[in-house]
Amino acid sequence: MCTHCHTHHHHLTGIQKNCVSLVPIFNHLENRQLNEVMNKMNSVSYKKGETIYHAGDQSDTLYIVNNGKIKIYRLAESGKEQFIRLLNQGEFTGEYALFSESIHESYAEAVTDTNVCLMKRSDLQELLIKYPTISLKILSVFSDRLEHSEKQTTLFATEKAETRIAFFLVQTLEDTPSSEVMFPMNKKDLASYLGTTPETISRKLTHLESRGYIKQKSNKRIEVLDINGLLLV
Repeated sequence: MCTHCHTHHHHLTGIQKNCVSLVPIFNHLENRQLNEVMNKMNSVSYKKGETIYHAGDQSDTLYIVNNGKIKIYRLAESGKEQFIRLLNQGEFTGEYALFSESIHESYAEAVTDTNVCLMKRSDLQELLIKYPTISLKILSVFSDRLEHSEKQTTLFATEKAETRIAFFLVQTLEDTPSSEVMFPMNKKDLASYLGTTPETISRKLTHLESRGYIKQKSNKRIEVLDINGLLLV
């Protein structure tokens, strides 16, 4: 019996181990507990551009990015894509499934070839009861996302496009040790995220550059020269 457990377990180690050890909601657990989490995971690969789930699909799974990137977006009534967030290695989606039976409100799409680890609701709920620290970690991610959405809603309701772009640059800069911002997404998605158009973004960046606040190093790399200037835009 145990030999079987061992081989089964060995088979899992590579990808699943990564999924658990890279994910902030799990990586604080002890080895024995990590193994338990690993045993409840499956791994699936998606090609660039493939849809992982659609709005309206039954939602009963937590999806964790093992490597690659996933874009989460919604479709407006008009059919226009509304970019919500980009998930990188160690980040997850499908979290609403943890608490109730629901359907997806958004779409998830692989931005590059992506490997994902999956865990079913019932398995995760069992773990949450056993190891309450996981719940606290998930709640902390929830509250960050909520705070971010609230900030974004306020910004969109009250500010002009240039202010939104400046605020996005400052926000993105907070996550990097240098004075350079790398856009985490392409201009089309960034425009959708900031509620404007790619042309407007290009125009406003050029304007911010002419005022000496930033320097455009490349299409995706921006150096921030005057953070206080940006905050006042």
